[in-house]
Amino acid sequence: MADCVHIIPHMHWDREWYFTTEESRILLVNHMEEILEELETNPDYPCYLLDGQTAVLEDYFAGKPENRRRVADLVKQGRLITGPWYTQTDEMVVGGESIVRNLLYGMKDAREMGASMEIGYLPDSFGQSEKLPQILNGFGITRCVFWRGSSERHGTDKHGFYWKGGSEGKVLVQLLPLGYAIGKYLPADKEKLKARMDKYFPVLERGEVCGHVILPNGHDQMPLQKDIFQVMDRLRELYPDKQFLLSRYEAVFEEMEKNGKLDTVEGELLDGKYMRVHRSIYSSRADLKSANTRIENKIVNELEPLASIAYALGADYHHGLMKALWKELLKNHAHDSIGCCCSDKVHRAIENRFFLAEEKADRLIDYYKRKIADGMAADGGREKLVVYHLLPYKEDRVFEAEIITKRKNFVLTDENGKPLPYEILSKEIVDPGLIDRQIVHYGDYEPFIKYQICARALLPSMGYQAYRIEEGPGQAKPALKKRTDRQMENDYYRITVKPNGTLSIYEKASGKVYEQVLLLEDGSDDGDGYDFSPLEQDFVLTSKGAESQVQIEETKNKSWCNISYSFNIPKNLESRKKHVCNGNLKVECRIVLEKNSPILSVRFQIDNSCCDHRVRVLVPVGVSAAASVADNQFGAIKRPVCDPAMAVWEAQGWDERPDSIYPMLSYVGLDGGKMGVLTNSVREYEVIGENFDTIAVTLFRSVGYLGKENLLRRPGRPSGIKLSTPGSQLLGRQEFTLALVCSGDSLARRAKEYLTPVLSYHKMPYNAMKMNPPGFCAPDSFSLFSLSEKDFVLSALKKAEERKGWIVRGYQVERAVMEVGFEGDERKILEETRLDESGCGVDCGGHREKLMVPENVGKSFYME
Repeated sequence: MADCVHIIPHMHWDREWYFTTEESRILLVNHMEEILEELETNPDYPCYLLDGQTAVLEDYFAGKPENRRRVADLVKQGRLITGPWYTQTDEMVVGGESIVRNLLYGMKDAREMGASMEIGYLPDSFGQSEKLPQILNGFGITRCVFWRGSSERHGTDKHGFYWKGGSEGKVLVQLLPLGYAIGKYLPADKEKLKARMDKYFPVLERGEVCGHVILPNGHDQMPLQKDIFQVMDRLRELYPDKQFLLSRYEAVFEEMEKNGKLDTVEGELLDGKYMRVHRSIYSSRADLKSANTRIENKIVNELEPLASIAYALGADYHHGLMKALWKELLKNHAHDSIGCCCSDKVHRAIENRFFLAEEKADRLIDYYKRKIADGMAADGGREKLVVYHLLPYKEDRVFEAEIITKRKNFVLTDENGKPLPYEILSKEIVDPGLIDRQIVHYGDYEPFIKYQICARALLPSMGYQAYRIEEGPGQAKPALKKRTDRQMENDYYRITVKPNGTLSIYEKASGKVYEQVLLLEDGSDDGDGYDFSPLEQDFVLTSKGAESQVQIEETKNKSWCNISYSFNIPKNLESRKKHVCNGNLKVECRIVLEKNSPILSVRFQIDNSCCDHRVRVLVPVGVSAAASVADNQFGAIKRPVCDPAMAVWEAQGWDERPDSIYPMLSYVGLDGGKMGVLTNSVREYEVIGENFDTIAVTLFRSVGYLGKENLLRRPGRPSGIKLSTPGSQLLGRQEFTLALVCSGDSLARRAKEYLTPVLSYHKMPYNAMKMNPPGFCAPDSFSLFSLSEKDFVLSALKKAEERKGWIVRGYQVERAVMEVGFEGDERKILEETRLDESGCGVDCGGHREKLMVPENVGKSFYME
């Protein structure tokens, strides 16, 4: 029996959900005034928790900037508790660097106000990533509070336990067994209060480990409960054997830490037994989820490394602009927002923030490409093509580039005069006013020619190579060859497009053939914004009987295959129940194959005119597997192809069916198989087939409600609220970008290569946006540093926040310990750091050239 009940005043502040951010902001301004007044005038009211996220204060100060000092004073006193997050993230669907930056900016903002809560507080995230303990430890956080995802099958039925995150990381957890809102609007009426607490205390006390239990006094957008002291008097009358006090989570953790016999659980926590984790939310609003994937990858794999190279040459690294970009993205990482289980008008706001975030990223990428190029010697006014390679090793790459010039033909040479062969893919006339308004202002109306070229070169490690553009003989002509046969080939594969549009892939090294690759599957979706749920008697169709049209374009180094077909499906659920195919899916699939790469790029464009269905792409792997292997933050995870709880979930009364539908971040494969799927868009998969030999990647789900009740996979009440969301039907053209690889190489490395494109910039005398020459000189070829191990996956390269050098972060998933050789232009690793970029006490021996990296552990290093 618990001796002490800690009542913790708090608000759970979804910035948006079925309501918009602007609606909630108005309430926030109202509620905050009451909170501040109570804390300032009542010394018996000890503290108030602002949901663990500083975005709440950012939103508040947008309306009440004059109250910043009042807030800061209370934060410094420990009365108003904020941080460590910027927004309440959902760990299962965002990348590792996004979680790191969420904590980095959240804790920084909170400490600027006076102090940050040092608890990994996630009261409503839909499951817990096994990497969270490691990430929290990287910020000096050793305590964690959450609600969803755990059950006794993880090793304990207690509410206090240690959680180890796989290979590394450990936190002490205080579980919220009944959620964060059981103490909402506590009634002062004794009978009503007793009726409620008599339901709660048996559950709370059954799992307590130190004689102390938690009663969170708050709810979504709930104002401060002004009669809480009257309620506490009633509680003392009703339960005289218990002590009731207004408190904070830290007080309970201090009591828990006195218990030397706490249980330990390990790994990913994704059980929906006692609370829903929405194991298929990874595909809700696939268009928005895809935008998030694309933008995350663009920032981490392109922008930050490019800015780091520019900084090494003498350019400014604009931390302020980077922070603004990250925060624009992180606003969409609040758990309902990134879950995309919102109203249509909120989804429009999310889409707009993604647009702004990507625009910020694109323009910064353009700026740094130009800044580096502008630092190069003018060479008598020569035009240059600068090609940026942002992987930490030299690589023979095929790349495309754009050159806009008045030349009718041109040659490309490096600084030593060595020519770069290229092929022209296309050319078009461009009005000079679009290039630089000053040209036409002075009467020059001669048009430019925009050339799209394809070339192949050995590119520097984490750097660039510039090529001079000079007049060439004759007139340049596109080199694309077009044909209508159905075969493509490169150094790794021979691919045949079958009549139905699927691929037959012959892998040359092993002689293995993969058949029916990229078959589309369409089934019912009677679910909602939280979960996929089929009809009880589902009617599943595939594109097996489709008739496809094919056109192939190729050059010496690259080929493109355009496949188009359609197949009939039911228009809606009523048609599907009758097995009537009165609708249609129009599919365009573009396959890209480079001469020297095992990565087969795939882009689907699907014209969706039907409702309430799920579309998946199937990739047979050719092995019967017991487990899938997918990446999570800073590593990889094996998951069973069939959750054992599927056999008992109904008998045990689980809140949702534990289908083996899981998230990935950039790749998934089968344990023992060579074929893998890479992604730069959708991140949900399931292993299917009688022999569990096929990866099914969800392209999109069409649903019409935010929440629905009594789903086949999720019995009982609706999740959220029942609200019509016709925008979630995703009618119209949908686009998804994936890739296949079956070379047997590390999927982690190949995914990194797939997600790190070669960039280019044409330096010429014209630009509509003028800049003065930079104050540094850049060589025509440059490499920031090089790593000897390609299988060390670079997670981040960025300038350190407070010091002059760079943060290098990465992981490996292949060996117990990997020794990574480090080479650079007199740049050396100086020390290992934590994720918050502070030193962690690990001596790197001064200037160190080798890194020791354990398997599945993210490691950060400081480099100068």
